[in-house]
Amino acid sequence: MVTTQRKQRIDDLAESGAAPDMGVSLAVSAWRRLRRSPVFLVGATIIGVFVLVAALAPFVAPHDPGAYMLEDQVSRASNTIPPPQDGHPLGGDQYGRDLLSRILLGSQQTLLVAVLATVIGLGGGLILGITAGAFGGWVDAFVMRIVDVMLSVPSLLLAVSIGALFVQQSQFTVIVAVAIVQIPIFGRLLRGTMLAQRASDHVLAARALGVKPTAIVFRHMLPNALGPVIVQATLVLALAIIDAAALSFLGLGAADDSTPEWGQMLGSAQQVIDSHPQLAFYPAICIILVALGFTLVGESLRDALDPKNRR
Repeated sequence: MVTTQRKQRIDDLAESGAAPDMGVSLAVSAWRRLRRSPVFLVGATIIGVFVLVAALAPFVAPHDPGAYMLEDQVSRASNTIPPPQDGHPLGGDQYGRDLLSRILLGSQQTLLVAVLATVIGLGGGLILGITAGAFGGWVDAFVMRIVDVMLSVPSLLLAVSIGALFVQQSQFTVIVAVAIVQIPIFGRLLRGTMLAQRASDHVLAARALGVKPTAIVFRHMLPNALGPVIVQATLVLALAIIDAAALSFLGLGAADDSTPEWGQMLGSAQQVIDSHPQLAFYPAICIILVALGFTLVGESLRDALDPKNRR
């Protein structure tokens, strides 16, 4: 009777689809959980809108973001700026430039800085993590001491220090500063997953069969260790956007503001924030929303790819 009841219970679960993760790969089961997750869907929607706006910004921006079209409506004496009007839904900034166009074009620069900084940081972290995790011993100890020194300094302070080393500030300096800050994060994470792979059965079997060390590292260890690193890259994108905005706000970004960037717009708006807070509100809310989107997606990926959640 008990066996019959168990069999009936299993049949009911199979028919109802209540156990979709049984007998499928981790990637498939993770996707099934993600597409049912409201948190992931909200984050993915925010990122999708952000990427779409950044890609289409040069075509949908109503005006040249560097043109002083409304300069005649700016008054330093009375501290007035162009208000919202026909053709300029958000009005202008303190220099008479169209605010909506600058917000739209700023998304492109923000995305470019965040993605390039994360890719460079990921590449540097891969080098350190693979070196430490594959060789171990004194190589691992040496690399990890370098990582520990970099992690001992607060990330923003380290980024500011690196950015200040450049004679001339530009978007390139922001990308380099944010990327260097991210290298130890990826390096430590990949090193840990590589060390875990070194003790796995399939790696021990490969060594026993005489497989070359380089093949073991790049064909057996690295592909299985990249999952957590990819998830971390999604989370780090949010930090990259915030750090890049902070550096631009502090004046370590491009000196030429004809090409707008959200952090740069925040720094420029502080001159009139007491009388015209909207100049800071719009770029600030954009930064917050985009960082939130990447954070939600990253956290959802982390939960979905956790094998413990398949139980």
